[in-house]
Amino acid sequence: MQHAVGSPLPPPHQPGHGPAVGWSPAAHQPGPPQGPAPVPPPPPPAPGYPTAPLRAPAPHPGPAPGQGPQPHAAPGQGTQQPSAAPGQGPQQPPVAPSAPSAPPVPETTGHVPLPPGGPVAVPSVPPATAAPDPTTTTLAVLLIGPAGAGKTSVAKYWADHRRVPTAHISLDDVREWVRSGFADPQTGWNEHSEAQYRLARRTCGFSARNFLANGISCILDDAVFPDRPVVGLGGWKRHVGPGLLPVVLLPGLDIVLERNAERSGNRRLTDEEVARIHGRMAGWYGSGLPIIDNSQLDVPETAHLLDEVLSRSIASPPNW
Repeated sequence: MQHAVGSPLPPPHQPGHGPAVGWSPAAHQPGPPQGPAPVPPPPPPAPGYPTAPLRAPAPHPGPAPGQGPQPHAAPGQGTQQPSAAPGQGPQQPPVAPSAPSAPPVPETTGHVPLPPGGPVAVPSVPPATAAPDPTTTTLAVLLIGPAGAGKTSVAKYWADHRRVPTAHISLDDVREWVRSGFADPQTGWNEHSEAQYRLARRTCGFSARNFLANGISCILDDAVFPDRPVVGLGGWKRHVGPGLLPVVLLPGLDIVLERNAERSGNRRLTDEEVARIHGRMAGWYGSGLPIIDNSQLDVPETAHLLDEVLSRSIASPPNW
């Protein structure tokens, strides 16, 4: 093919390369001569050798007459972006900072949290001139007494008439949770009945800590003997804590025998057993624990007297 005089030949095309830079299709169109012929750019180097980045030509104020847009310009792009400074690679577009991840939503169940199981401390008393009010203080009370002393009746009444949430935990009730294989002390005191009593006391102590940790006072009743401090007060102090306030309920023997006769089931003891227990309970006199003789008091009067005793115990805890 022959070209017009003065028109340059197109550079040779190599595989893998597009049209040569600076080549315009209008260059081979026949027309009047337009001055000296432009010098064609050198051919691109062979593949496999490192090359310096091509530097774009300086932008023109506009395309020459009779020429269309440059073939290497992207559609819709009016001007070329400035090249990177010498010795630097191509500039990377700024990366938008990622949005901070939202914190994980804690799981909520709506249940009251269980306590860690630590011992209950002695109730704190705010500084005041008047005696502390035991009806509005979270307390843990241990009501001690023989069978027939009225421990359960007084504990229930005291818990029912408090101005703050209060629970009554009866050792006999917890011990009777065992339905099959229940070891009844009336049929003979042995290692099985002793083990079930210890298990019931530990269960009562754990329940008391649960109630107290959730702001609920509690009162427990048990026939604790003064001549068995490890199993009696020592065991309750381990199960509940040093904040437990013990109070002894000890009426006369005739009153205890009369009340025991009104009981039924395995909670009713023989008169000999009641007398023996009552005699052992007399050892609490001189122990330093507060003792209430409710021989001539009904249940409400005994509960009122219990509040007075607890008020003194809060102000000056007994040493036990």
